[in-house]
Amino acid sequence: MTADPAPVAPAGPAPTAVPPAPTPVPPAPAAVAPPAAVAPPGAAPPAGYREVLAEPVFRLLLLTRTLAVAADGLRITTLSVLVYASTGSPLLGALAFGAGFAPQLLGSLLLGGRADRRRPRRVIVAGHLLAAAGAAVPALARLPVGATLGLIAAVSCLTPVFGAAATRLVAESLRGDAYVLGRSLTNMTTSGAQLAGLAGAGAALAALGVRGALLVSAAGYLAAALTVRLWLPDLAAPAAVADGALLSSSWTGTGALLRDRAVRALLLAQWLPPAFAAGAEGLVVPFAGERGFPPGAVALLLGALPVGMLLGDLLVGRFVRPATRERLVAPLVALLGVPLAALAAGPALPLCAGLLLVSGAGFAYGLGLQRGFLAALPPAARGQAFALLSAGVMSVQGVGPLFFGLLAQRTGAAGAMAWAGAALVLTAVALGTGHLGIGRPGSERPGSERPGTEQPGQRPEVGGLKRE
Repeated sequence: MTADPAPVAPAGPAPTAVPPAPTPVPPAPAAVAPPAAVAPPGAAPPAGYREVLAEPVFRLLLLTRTLAVAADGLRITTLSVLVYASTGSPLLGALAFGAGFAPQLLGSLLLGGRADRRRPRRVIVAGHLLAAAGAAVPALARLPVGATLGLIAAVSCLTPVFGAAATRLVAESLRGDAYVLGRSLTNMTTSGAQLAGLAGAGAALAALGVRGALLVSAAGYLAAALTVRLWLPDLAAPAAVADGALLSSSWTGTGALLRDRAVRALLLAQWLPPAFAAGAEGLVVPFAGERGFPPGAVALLLGALPVGMLLGDLLVGRFVRPATRERLVAPLVALLGVPLAALAAGPALPLCAGLLLVSGAGFAYGLGLQRGFLAALPPAARGQAFALLSAGVMSVQGVGPLFFGLLAQRTGAAGAMAWAGAALVLTAVALGTGHLGIGRPGSERPGSERPGTEQPGQRPEVGGLKRE
């Protein structure tokens, strides 16, 4: 799926940028390139990271998202430790960890429309403040376990709404291929922040204890909220969104998105591979135990996947042309799966780590879907669509480990990981042959606009954002 050029007159003089007037407009000067000189879609080289980071709104949101993701990792891990220490129950400790992710789909279905109905700065600040409260309250008050789990779930339920408001701003502030590179940078910094948050949780727990670590997490959220409040412009909510009951409009909007064949196919393409890959990742610890690897091998194997993700996003995002990225979606999904299937052959530890690193690089397939996904969305429902996408990804990453964990009871960890790899290869075949309903590169919804394209007479606002 490539970016369409701006509409060009089929014949005659080249069009001008002068808006319609009562009197005829003379032809444009000869210096304007004729239609034949317009570069074909995908011919332009990809944008650069410097160009993306030059956009102040994106730069601010990237910084605050990184802070929030690191604080998330610290908060969820510490709350899981707190619940386990209070109850001695591994099940409740696991529930405390899972409660930070599982309710996100419910929140997206019921409240996702809020991302398109409120001023984004207020929504984003409210999200960071709510997360700060979710970390500070258990640190300062000794809550019953049920209340702690309920608090974790409530914060998780609202997370997609706040994140979608920020993602919608990114989609409006970055044009064309810069948007795809912005997603690439976001993926890389999110992976790094998750690792930092999980690693920092161990250090904070050792140095400050459970309640001190929770207060550090709350401070991270407060810093993000303050930064957004002080430096993000108070941009208007989308004018096209009609008033109505929030719950009913969110539910109706989600239904409309899922009934749209193009949107549904692109959502599935971004949900299925993470489900299968997470299923394999969840079996790394029992896989290492089955193979008799030394204790330090688990950290090596678990670290290989995010390192591969970082490298894949960097290489594909920076050095591959936009049209080529979109043609590489199916091969990169296959790259996710083939190394996992190879683990069934029983390779040595260094080769296992190398296979997982290569598999992680396949996650760059998502970059090839970004422009098509954005083009398929109704502009007034972009925030809700991003909330649905994010919540779906988080949900399937909980279902995948459960399914393949049950399978591993019969096949062993290596066998179940190989089946996850085979499922990824089948997904790649479905993507490559169009069986998931995704059109060929260049096809899109009639009347939709790619990021960075405008109809004649339109001029984008500064930074792509509507201001009041």
